[in-house]
Amino acid sequence: MTTRLFGAPIQRKEDPRLVTGNGRYLDDLTGDALAAAFVRSPHAHARIVDIDVTDALAVDGVLAIYTYEDLDGRVAEPLPLLIPHPGLTHPKTAYPLAKELVHHVGEAVAMVVATDRYLAEDAAELIRVDYDPLPAVIGVAAAKRAERLVHPDVPGNVAGHVVQERGDAREEIIAAPHTLLLSLSVERSASMPLEGRGVVAREDPGGILRIYTSTQASTSVRAALAAKLDLPLDRVEVVAPDVGGGFGVKIVHPWPEEVLVPWAARRLGRAVGWTEDRREHFVSSAHEREQEHLVNVGFDADGRILGLDVQVWHDNGAYIPYGLIVPIITTTQLLGPYKPRAYRAEFWSLYTSTVIVTPYRGAGRPQGAFAMERTMDAIADYLGLDRAEVRARNFIQPDEMPYEQGLTFQDGRPLTYDSGDYPALLEKLKKLIGWDEFETFRAQARAQGRKVGIGIGCYVEGTGVGPYEGGHVLVEPSGRVRVATGLTSQGQGHQTAFAQIVADELGVPFDSVEVVTGDTRRFRYSIGTFASRAAVMSGNAVALAARAVKDKALRIAGDALEVDPADLEIVDGVVRVKGDPQASIELKTVAVLANPLRYAFDEAAQVATQFAKGDISKPPIGEDDEPGLEATDYYSPLRSTFAAGMHAAIVETDPQTADIRVLRYAVVHDCGNVVNPRILEGQIHGGVAQGVGGALYERMAYDASGQLLNASFMDFLMPYATEVPRVEIDHMETPSPLNPLGIKGAGEAGVIPGMAVFASAIEDAEGFVLSRMPISPSELYHLRVRHARGKVVSLRRAEVGNPEESA
Repeated sequence: MTTRLFGAPIQRKEDPRLVTGNGRYLDDLTGDALAAAFVRSPHAHARIVDIDVTDALAVDGVLAIYTYEDLDGRVAEPLPLLIPHPGLTHPKTAYPLAKELVHHVGEAVAMVVATDRYLAEDAAELIRVDYDPLPAVIGVAAAKRAERLVHPDVPGNVAGHVVQERGDAREEIIAAPHTLLLSLSVERSASMPLEGRGVVAREDPGGILRIYTSTQASTSVRAALAAKLDLPLDRVEVVAPDVGGGFGVKIVHPWPEEVLVPWAARRLGRAVGWTEDRREHFVSSAHEREQEHLVNVGFDADGRILGLDVQVWHDNGAYIPYGLIVPIITTTQLLGPYKPRAYRAEFWSLYTSTVIVTPYRGAGRPQGAFAMERTMDAIADYLGLDRAEVRARNFIQPDEMPYEQGLTFQDGRPLTYDSGDYPALLEKLKKLIGWDEFETFRAQARAQGRKVGIGIGCYVEGTGVGPYEGGHVLVEPSGRVRVATGLTSQGQGHQTAFAQIVADELGVPFDSVEVVTGDTRRFRYSIGTFASRAAVMSGNAVALAARAVKDKALRIAGDALEVDPADLEIVDGVVRVKGDPQASIELKTVAVLANPLRYAFDEAAQVATQFAKGDISKPPIGEDDEPGLEATDYYSPLRSTFAAGMHAAIVETDPQTADIRVLRYAVVHDCGNVVNPRILEGQIHGGVAQGVGGALYERMAYDASGQLLNASFMDFLMPYATEVPRVEIDHMETPSPLNPLGIKGAGEAGVIPGMAVFASAIEDAEGFVLSRMPISPSELYHLRVRHARGKVVSLRRAEVGNPEESA
């Protein structure tokens, strides 16, 4: 009997190829393509007075130089607004090349195409651009003041404004026995995939434009470029090769370069390629995270939240191609596993003279978890209660599922949690980290002159957002099973997890299944890889397609064996009669029978020709069948599924240097039925590493003029392996009732509560309030100095002072 593969910790089948240097990334595919380079603005805000390309055109090997004036058709129009929203009242998107004005350092102004990248870069340096600098708006505080405008026709720098509420939170707060007002903020950061963006395009003599691009959404890039270049959809092919990391930045499409490179390839009649360098990634891709939060909360003597009113100011950068998704997620996912009696969330999305902001792993959830978990800690400290207990008193209970939060989520559907057991998650976490025993450890550390603290953070993550994904499953006469789905892979282990699902559904060996993703030649319709949706969406799609193939195989085999299909099963690639394994037929033979032939090309094909033995009273193909043992199916969810988890950390802060060491880090996670625990734990490990970075290291440092001061790996701090703790993990499975496999997403789980957990733990170690993240040792040291001077609020439980000013 075939061993069940769903749920098994199978090693990833992708890895041997990748770790032995046999991956095929974008830059491996350039071949003899011409190379593009870009002239980018050195100013955060300026008017373009003149562009002189004379000297650059004289460089031997330069084939073309383009500025905005050279663009034509829809290429000369602004890039698309991908996700419109009624609250997005003043949307602005960039032109592929700047038209008259630049709005952030790094905005593309001119494009050079030459025989190689060196010549293209040399020529780009010879292009003289005359700018008239204009005042820049840097950061949320400056955008809120609106003394200067990023776009003159956008009042107050406000791109969008949205209010969602359930009940009357403000009245509940007024009537509450206790209230707190918290001002919280998160600084700007960004994803840093090892491979930056890139695109190669060539048009063949038959008029087919093939584009290779390092993207998270190949089918969407295809549709966007067909529209921009005014081409029929079937004349555009987009392939995502091996992608060296995405983390959200590559879900944006089309990037200016994704439009310009294919456009230039068609004009020049040559293949053209471009690969982003690291500085370009810093100044011309996308950032995330920066927000300010004002939290007003009313609660009773037991710590139960009666009213919660949250205001959020979100920095969306100079343009807003991805709409309001990030602040929508922040204000809806902020609620986590809790059920305040009334809730009001209001946000303003603001333009600044900086790089655009689009989803980065977590996509607004880390900020929301930070705001909510800081609030929970503040309530616990105010009342003198255990922090875990305050959380438990506010949890949605298992018997309340499905639970309606009364808001609209990012998919436009109701924010309704499908399943979960949050009290059980908390108990698992407390046991895993040793929550109840921590004070004994603290006393021992204190006796040694050490400062230690423990922190906790909870979250709920909406996953598997629609509208759909599809899957195609084909059994070949060789017995190989080919699986294709349209979304792309950037390290998630899709080739393994989807193969496990299909092998289980079909009853075939795991090694016989091959999976292809991100190639519009193999699967033409898809949405993309983001928002922890791949396993939920494509996992269920390939399962449904495999079930259809299995049903067809049993029908055909039933005819061949002259038995009822209901009496058949498929085991190890053999269709056999239940209870009588000798009465059987190989699945690869069924694949041959599924395609009746006139001509036999090999011995196996002879059984499908017209004079082979068969029931001539029936047509060669069933009434509802098509030739071939294959099927395509789509999964479209009613609404999102909601995974959940809780993290805890124990930290030590050095009494002299304020260095922050992570002693232990524990994760308990629930993503429904687990396809592959090994892959899941890898996802969590990677997310925790980014959570450590977001809490302790990573920030984009802009000066007042809009210059990014740390636009290199020399200056932008990221955690090394030495800074990432060993992660202790426990799982819980509450299946989702919304999809056939009962699964929920997990891709962003590791990063979501990181800032909240570390703020909680460091605060616990130091005895004073933390309200801003990330925090560095130098900042912690200065907070200590201010705390000693009575300028930082002490925790009540620390029993030190009663200063008035918040950190």
